[in-house]
Amino acid sequence: MHDIRYIRENPEAFDAALARRGLAPVSADLLALDAARRAKIAAAEAALAERNAASKAVGAAKAKGDEAEFARLRDLVSAKKEEIARLEEEAKAEDSRLADALARLPNLPLADAPDGADENDNVEVHRWGAPRDYPFAPKEHYEIGEAMGCMDFAAAAKLSGARFVVLSGALARLHRALAQFMIDHHVETNGLTETWTPVLVKGEAFYGTGQLPKFAEDSYRTENGWWLIPTAEVTLTNLAAGEILDGANLPRRYVAHTQCFRSEAGSAGKDTRGMLRQHQFEKVEMVSLTRPEAGEAELERMRRCAEGVLEALEIPYRTVVLCTGDMGFGARKTYDLEVWLPGQNAYREISSCSLCGDFQARRMNARFRPEPEAKPEFLHTLNGSGLAVGRALIAVMETYQEADGGVSIPAPLRPRMGGARRIGPGGALEA
Repeated sequence: MHDIRYIRENPEAFDAALARRGLAPVSADLLALDAARRAKIAAAEAALAERNAASKAVGAAKAKGDEAEFARLRDLVSAKKEEIARLEEEAKAEDSRLADALARLPNLPLADAPDGADENDNVEVHRWGAPRDYPFAPKEHYEIGEAMGCMDFAAAAKLSGARFVVLSGALARLHRALAQFMIDHHVETNGLTETWTPVLVKGEAFYGTGQLPKFAEDSYRTENGWWLIPTAEVTLTNLAAGEILDGANLPRRYVAHTQCFRSEAGSAGKDTRGMLRQHQFEKVEMVSLTRPEAGEAELERMRRCAEGVLEALEIPYRTVVLCTGDMGFGARKTYDLEVWLPGQNAYREISSCSLCGDFQARRMNARFRPEPEAKPEFLHTLNGSGLAVGRALIAVMETYQEADGGVSIPAPLRPRMGGARRIGPGGALEA
């Protein structure tokens, strides 16, 4: 959500920032809605003043015995009451139109976010690890998993349709081990607070983080009005909704492991094989709530938290900063982490870490008090994957695949795999 006062004072700068996202100027339309709203409010206030003055004069006219004046003033009070109600309703309608228009506009990019149209204009800023050389043609994860008998897309399709998977045996355990390792790493190494939250939320929570009203088709809604979260960003960020936090206790850094759900609207034909793009998946999500001046430093910290997981697993990756045409709706600046998948011979996204500024906080009225007696200010919010669990499973399987069809287990995961060092080609754990 944008501050209309900022737009009033900086209409050209606002339009210029949106132009970097490829959008046409909108400040004139917004300010016209704002002017209409303010005019209705001013008219209602003027009518209220007239009604109050007439109300006071009614008693004086009655005391003087001036029945004609008394009747006129009484009728004026009644007419003004109706006029005020009408003007307040019209002002409310104008306010709703303005709020809806503002709610559909994306966040403004930071000055150092690179300009560009799409993912081809993203800028690589860091690379870690070198892709391995294999003495055989590397396979994709689904080829490995199906051959093991531990990854079944046909069974999932029978249960639910396309874009689902059934994991079993060693791969199901490896998937669980990855999530547990990520949570432990973020809590013990990065100092994040482990949190468990619902996956069904009210529409207000979706609005607060920006999924509504513009992206309703991307998510699932139950018949009684709950929404299934696409990421724990929704629940973790909304913990601050309607609150005024103590500035002395910031930043707040959360991490949660949840089921996530996305309709993948508009992704027909994309990544139809394997686990890369699923309707139901798991993520370990990080969220930070900070003071405004700490937001950019917190983004760098969050990025390093995500990178540290990949480095601990010894999986090659690169970090790119997204261009203005590829950033998410609520972001001011975003880093994507992309892992090297030898089966695809390509880097693929496994994490996005974004600074949202006060964009989400305004939508959910999440504030903090800088000092005990100070006026509350809007928080700045950040979110990042730490990591997508299914994609981490893909990366481990493809990175650590062996010539016989087995998969070596990264050292940090072995204690959670009963000490096993590999998964054999038949799907059995091997010491």
